[in-house]
Formats: sequence, C-alpha cells, structure tokens
Amino acid sequence: EVQLVESGGGLVQPGGSLRLSCAASGFTFNEYGMNWYRQTPAKGREMVAGIFGAGPITDYADSVKGRFTISRDNAKNMVYLQMNNLKHEDTAVYYCNARLGLSNLYNYWGQGTQVTVSS
Repeated sequence: EVQLVESGGGLVQPGGSLRLSCAASGFTFNEYGMNWYRQTPAKGREMVAGIFGAGPITDYADSVKGRFTISRDNAKNMVYLQMNNLKHEDTAVYYCNARLGLSNLYNYWGQGTQVTVSS
C-alpha cells in the first residue's frame, strides 16, 4: 500500500520558518519524482517545488524561489520542504506528491498538512 504522510505544518508568524516532512512507503522511492503542492480555495492546487533525477534536479514556483528548499533522503524515503521568510500568501494546505515520470497511473498524494502564516 502506497503511503505519503506529511508532517510539520502549523501556525507561524510572517517572516518565520517551517520544515515540512513527507514519509513515503509502498513504492520504489528513488524512482519517483517528489513534489510539494499547495491548495487554497482561491487559487486551487499549485505546484510549489519538485525534486527528481540523479542530480537531483529541483524546480520551484516563482513565488517561492529563494525562500523554499526541497530536498530528499533516498535512504530514509523522506522528502522535505524547508520554508523560510514565510508570507501570508503561503497559507495553504500543503500536499506531498510522488509521480513516476509523467504517469497518471503512478501518481500518489498525501493527506495534506495545514500551514497558516499569521500574526
């Protein structure tokens, strides 16, 4: 059974930091691209950051470049999102995603973790 379990969300003041973690199981972790998405009622779901390949290669939404860092530990089947200098507009439910290439069949989601940036 595939599982992606996010943790690390919470309430933080503007300018603060949070580190999200995603524990993966049930698939060959190092073969998958790993991504973080976020969702709000206003914007829907958008990709925040992705990490894939042997480099690894990373990719970020323009809105988080320079503030967020995605990383993975293939030995532990973990992916992380370090979020610094958080802004009100980063408030969202954050989801961990695992995808094998561009497959729609092998495309898995976690249950989400709430991040609220508020003073």
